[in-house]
Amino acid sequence: MPAAAVVTLIIAALIIAAAVLGLVRVLLHLAAIRRTLGTVVVGVQVVAAQTRTVPEALDSVNQSLKPVRDFCETV
Repeated sequence: MPAAAVVTLIIAALIIAAAVLGLVRVLLHLAAIRRTLGTVVVGVQVVAAQTRTVPEALDSVNQSLKPVRDFCETV
């Protein structure tokens, strides 16, 4: 095999190895991003659960304020 062919194969192997290394690094970064996004989604769900809308609590508030409303109507 001529020397030029050997050099060409070596250079091609180095280029392919560099591409493989880059793709592996990209996969590792994507895996880290996926874990982080999973944590963010859980955090958003917790915030949504803790910040209920007013209508859910409105009935109990209205019942608690009924004596105040009754008093204000008599004034």
